Amino acid sequence: MKDAYYFISDVHLGLESRGKEKEKEDKLVSLLKSMKDTAKGIYIVGDLFDYWFEYRRVIQKGHFRLFTVLKELSESGVEIKYIIGNHDFMHRDFFQNELGVEIFENPVTTEIVGKKFFLAHGDGLIANDLGYKILKSISRNKFVQFLYSLIHPDFGIWLASKSSKSSREYTGQKDYGEQDSLYFAAQNYIDNNYDYVIFGHSHRKEIRAYKNGYYINLGSWLEKPGYGIFRNNNFEVLNWK
Repeated sequence: MKDAYYFISDVHLGLESRGKEKEKEDKLVSLLKSMKDTAKGIYIVGDLFDYWFEYRRVIQKGHFRLFTVLKELSESGVEIKYIIGNHDFMHRDFFQNELGVEIFENPVTTEIVGKKFFLAHGDGLIANDLGYKILKSISRNKFVQFLYSLIHPDFGIWLASKSSKSSREYTGQKDYGEQDSLYFAAQNYIDNNYDYVIFGHSHRKEIRAYKNGYYINLGSWLEKPGYGIFRNNNFEVLNWK
């Protein structure tokens, strides 16, 4: 019975060695295949890849098995929505036209079985992060993306990979302070009548109750692969072995 909604984030495909990447993609493909008979919807909450820049006529090498299973799921009637993260430098129409995956550049608000959800990767939502917000406004600028697309793909993807590493190191080393954590950002949305606020980005897996709602962080596949599932009016974050 297709009555479950699944959530994943921060897989960061393409980050590690070839062997580790194959193992990670194997686990991800296996997880997605396991959802086929039960999934009504799948939400990818940012940073599926460690870097992604989509040229008009060029798709970066690798991830064929992932693309295949996403295509199979969408063709079977599963709605797949991808909220891009800070490592998703540029998406065009490949996911939508070829895989049937809907792309969102901004947070998504939706109602699932009568519950109100706010979904975002989490980048740019922390108050004490002006530097990143400026960088994001530049990297998401359509004219800047157009100029970047003129670079040869071999060099452009290499440069995107280097930028991705710098971004990850910046996020990992910066002390945002407890008062500006994603949990405190989530409280504002719960105060505005959202039942579930779901983020990734921080790589800190947790479920925390606040008033009449829940803050959920899906964690990262760099530490322990996992996913969220909402079913029978209950949300869980589970590990995937």
